[in-house]
Amino acid sequence: MKLTKQGLQNKAEWEAKGYSLPQFDREKVEAATKKEPFWIHFGAGNIFRAFQANVVQELLNKGVINRGLVVAEGYDYEIIEKMYRPHDNIGALVTLKSSGNVEKTVVGSIMESLTADSSNANDWSRLIEIFRNPSLQMVTFTITEKGYLLKNAAGVFMPGVESDFAEGPVLPKSYIGKVVTLLYERYANGELPIAMVSMDNCSHNGDKLYAAVNEFAKEWEKRGVCKKGFLDYVNNANKVSFPWTMIDKITPRPDAKIERILADDGIEQLEPVITSKKTYVAPFVNAEECQYLVLEDNFPNGRPELEKAGLYFTNRETVDKVEKMKVCTCLNPLHTFLAVSGCLLGYTLIADEMKDPDLLRLVKRLGYEEGLPVVVDPGIIKPRNFIDEVVDIRIPNPFMPDTPQRIACDTSQKLSIRFGETIKGYLSRNDLNVANLEVIPAVFALWMRYLMAIDDNGNAFELSPDPLLDDVRKYVADVKIGGDAAAACKAVEPLMHRKEIFGVDLFEAGLANKVCGYFAKLIADKGSVRAVLKGI
Repeated sequence: MKLTKQGLQNKAEWEAKGYSLPQFDREKVEAATKKEPFWIHFGAGNIFRAFQANVVQELLNKGVINRGLVVAEGYDYEIIEKMYRPHDNIGALVTLKSSGNVEKTVVGSIMESLTADSSNANDWSRLIEIFRNPSLQMVTFTITEKGYLLKNAAGVFMPGVESDFAEGPVLPKSYIGKVVTLLYERYANGELPIAMVSMDNCSHNGDKLYAAVNEFAKEWEKRGVCKKGFLDYVNNANKVSFPWTMIDKITPRPDAKIERILADDGIEQLEPVITSKKTYVAPFVNAEECQYLVLEDNFPNGRPELEKAGLYFTNRETVDKVEKMKVCTCLNPLHTFLAVSGCLLGYTLIADEMKDPDLLRLVKRLGYEEGLPVVVDPGIIKPRNFIDEVVDIRIPNPFMPDTPQRIACDTSQKLSIRFGETIKGYLSRNDLNVANLEVIPAVFALWMRYLMAIDDNGNAFELSPDPLLDDVRKYVADVKIGGDAAAACKAVEPLMHRKEIFGVDLFEAGLANKVCGYFAKLIADKGSVRAVLKGI
């Protein structure tokens, strides 16, 4: 059994092992896709293979569409060369159920895989051909939030951007330069309409993609290296759109336990590849069962009926509400609480924390009692139902190898959004009293206790990466377990004033005394973290 066209010939063998197979004529679909591509995706990583590719397979199986996907990779070409093509663009999706069962699917909806490499004449000319085709309706992206940056944090241009600005749409080197060059081909071929759709997990993602594309178009016109009118095309919403989207699906790195399950079924050649750019890819992906993709319905060249595979189409305002529901109250804050608590209590798996009665009680209190009152119901997804799924299915899923240490990364960048917005919601309402908040102030105190890098047993542990780590650790540098509580509170007082970290000045919000009170209790002795959690 191999994940190749030839290897799928014996369908009965695969089905006997419990695999769902493509239910369509793949050769016919491939021919139709190459003739009239409708969807090309940039970013050949795990989320694409587990989510978008499986959505298209579902629609192909139902007969809703008759063409598949084209995928392009503009950062790590080895993903295409060493994983996609040797397997004829076929892969296995293992869905990890919270019940402990797995669901196994052979995904064969990707009809063409290309390197977005302007020095690869064959692939580059094919990409140009695709972008010139009037049939193309949508260009989607999962290239991470960093993929849209033209400059780094120091204000220095990312590799290739300056030369791409100077040379125009010829043989681009930067990722966005490649994308905009291909879009320019569409413009030059009759100003054909297209939707440019970021599906990356970041707020207002369509704006981030637009800003990068628009900057290129402005520079090229200013320098006279492209035809005048391209900038107008990019900014004509009837021609080019940049919808907002909200995506939510956890897709961890391919797991060795899952590889063993597939190998025991008799599948060969499952070995992962670690590319020279340190990308870890395998012929299979593993993912949680729950998934959401909410899209602003703005597609100038039309779109397939993706709602028939469970995707949500709505307006921009609703996408924003769903995003805030997830990030500010119903999912991400619960994760952050579990991350800092888990590190202090010695947990190495988020799912195991949900078996801890203290943590489970406080997660529920944080979501249902403190967060839910300020959530604006987006209408298309009920916030209470969303939290139910998070608490009952998603976080406790024993198959999801997610760790508090990973989620604790960049916490200083997350607190203002994940908790500060809720505090602001309380402060803006007459029917809510910020003084009633208990878990949110405790999370702030737990984070300050976490910064001491000493767990509840008094053992040192390694803090997760965070750009402000050196800056914020200075506030607790002289704080000791069992030390003077008043001095400890005085030490962290300047930190509690920092609005950019907490979203509010904790003194102005009326929460500083409560946070300080929790912090004083957390540093009292070994075991104090557990004692505080029990007492909330």
